[in-house]
Amino acid sequence: MRRALRFVLLGLVLLLVMMFSALTAMRFAIHGREVKVPNLVGRTIADAEEAANAQGLILMVENKFYSDKIAAGHIVSQYPAPGSQVRRGWRVRGAESMGPQKAEIPNLIGQSTRAAEINASRRGLELASVSVAKLEGVPPGQVIAQNPPPQASGVISPKISLLMAAPEEDEFFVMPSFIGKHLAEVAPKLEEAGMKLGNLTEAASADGAETKSKIFGEGTIILKQTPPPGQRIPAGATINFVISR
Repeated sequence: MRRALRFVLLGLVLLLVMMFSALTAMRFAIHGREVKVPNLVGRTIADAEEAANAQGLILMVENKFYSDKIAAGHIVSQYPAPGSQVRRGWRVRGAESMGPQKAEIPNLIGQSTRAAEINASRRGLELASVSVAKLEGVPPGQVIAQNPPPQASGVISPKISLLMAAPEEDEFFVMPSFIGKHLAEVAPKLEEAGMKLGNLTEAASADGAETKSKIFGEGTIILKQTPPPGQRIPAGATINFVISR
């Protein structure tokens, strides 16, 4: 009995040793692949890439900012921060300095989006974002505000955000029912609503033949209409009828 107990205890000890060894090896393997992020700020793009690659890291330059302290063409900021522990193959995201702000922020208010984009591009700037707001009394598709404002100084990024007046929306109507009504009564109403009278097909023409002989006699009754009643249609839509005389 004691001998069996000794074997069980020995087995447990061996199992614990194996688990501890596995955890130690795993921890060493994980931390063995970790490196410290070097300080890339102030370096040229080429030097920063070389320093990152030497640590098994990849430099991604994704943005550009103005800076009074860092010369143009050098790294002005980075993430992760210098000294951070990361795995090999990690991507370090950097931003390139454009030097002190030299471009003048133009006044884009009152211009169209396209005109604003061209004017910004001529000064080495670009549009960061364009938001839309619906305002009464403001021409649609026109810049009504910008950030940074015109002639701003101390700007960080060479990007301008715009607020545009919303474009005019197409006017829509719900198609009413004209079935059973006289064509002579309906035609003027279509014209007043800005709709167009299309093809008139006589019910006798079961083969679908169309006629342009728009007869507006009192006996002309509408039997069918296209688009059908209840359908949403734009202003200026063409309405076709099947009629009976």
